[in-house]
Amino acid sequence: MKVLITGGGGYIGVVLTECLLNAGNHVSCLDRFFLGKDKIESFLKNPLYKTIQADVRTFDKSLLQGFDVVIDLAALSNDPLGQLVADKTYAINYEGRLRVCRLAKEMGVKRYILASSCSVYGLNESDCDETSKPNPISTYAKANLKSEEVLSLKQDDFCVTVLRFATVFGVSARMRFDLAVNLMTLKAFKEGVIDVLGQGMQWRPFVHLRDVAGTIEHVMKSDQNKVNGQIFNVGENRNNMKIINLAYLIREILPFEIQVRIIPDDPDKRSYKVNFDRIHSVLGLKMRYEIEDGVKEIYEALKKGSIWDYPDTFTVKWYKYLLDSEVILKDVILDNTLL
Repeated sequence: MKVLITGGGGYIGVVLTECLLNAGNHVSCLDRFFLGKDKIESFLKNPLYKTIQADVRTFDKSLLQGFDVVIDLAALSNDPLGQLVADKTYAINYEGRLRVCRLAKEMGVKRYILASSCSVYGLNESDCDETSKPNPISTYAKANLKSEEVLSLKQDDFCVTVLRFATVFGVSARMRFDLAVNLMTLKAFKEGVIDVLGQGMQWRPFVHLRDVAGTIEHVMKSDQNKVNGQIFNVGENRNNMKIINLAYLIREILPFEIQVRIIPDDPDKRSYKVNFDRIHSVLGLKMRYEIEDGVKEIYEALKKGSIWDYPDTFTVKWYKYLLDSEVILKDVILDNTLL
């Protein structure tokens, strides 16, 4: 298949690209490459791979000509960043995605897959399934929920699917340490400490990066009657966990002494436990990886020095650096804009 991935140079994108190339697909990556192109170096000699440096808000629709599938990952990618640049978060995560979907339909693309987030459930006391009323409480989550309006564009000859991912963890060439499992493992490795904000009673669902990539690959090949116009929570019920229990689990997994330290205040009030039965029953998908698997692989990568906490592994720090810096690489700026 000919696949276009927006945001293909990001944390999920580079792992998804590897999976799709290994399966023999033609993959094009449309990205601003804020983080540079070193994360995709391993793909550049592959004749099935192509890069398109462009902005989802402004690219020419002709770029979508000839693709079978568009996988829309491009986004400002977490809650703190959404608060830092709220207007840009709406412009990219909502308006940009709606534009990509609309143009994909116009240019004859057959399938469109949107990467949304379980963060749309926000603050919910019950197990949230796809019929639960969303309650987004951050700019990022609100923009994600708005972006799900793409479902209105579905037709019999244009398949639109929304995937609400649990909080992702695991190793990527474009590593992120601003995600709970990854960050706790890094802090434990570097400092022998895991900080838990608030009392750690907030619930979060978790899913491994390679399960995310596998789910996307499965959905793009699924019977259209099962996925067109549908929303699926992506994760596994057993990987729902309170943050305090996550900290203790990581302490048990790692082979050295770790202090779990409670930080009383937490401005992040989200708490949501998510039900993933539907993706299992409709698509027959089970996630392969446990939280333990992710912790172990991050620990091994840190020991080898193959990943580290450079500024670009903390998304907010990196964007803030770009916004504050007076020296911006020319290839970061498109259409006379940074963000």
